[in-house]
Amino acid sequence: MSVVETKLASLGIELPTKILKGRAIVPCRQVGDLLFVSGHGPEDNDGNLRFRGQVGGEVSVEQGYEAARLTGIALLRSIRDHIGDLDRVGFIVKALGFVNSAPGFFDQPRVMNGFSDLMAELFGTNGVHARSAIGTSALPLNQPVEIELIVALRSQ
Repeated sequence: MSVVETKLASLGIELPTKILKGRAIVPCRQVGDLLFVSGHGPEDNDGNLRFRGQVGGEVSVEQGYEAARLTGIALLRSIRDHIGDLDRVGFIVKALGFVNSAPGFFDQPRVMNGFSDLMAELFGTNGVHARSAIGTSALPLNQPVEIELIVALRSQ
């Protein structure tokens, strides 16, 4: 078991194989040592959304934080499925986070900290990344958070 997956297990987090949806997009596209990861939401291990609604409305900031953390787990699932071993992650380069925000909600960075804190916990300083946290009025399936990534990989 990889060092990162050992850390995940110590946190009680399991990464089963990602459930693929659709054929027109791929979860990950590798170009050289960069991995571009499509937007993911807060899915459980069966592919079901754990939260729905707008943060600052039906979803609290604390639930939004948890949704961003769960989204990070879903992203790691796809990364691991693509590269085989999370220890090949050199560092997280950039995260782009969208937060489904109720009118007047302006705390998107606090929500996205759920993702960022998890990456730093798992990868240390290599998990610290550039990030944008953007508020939007709607996301697919009414999910509260969607995050896409750029990851630098270590050579095999």
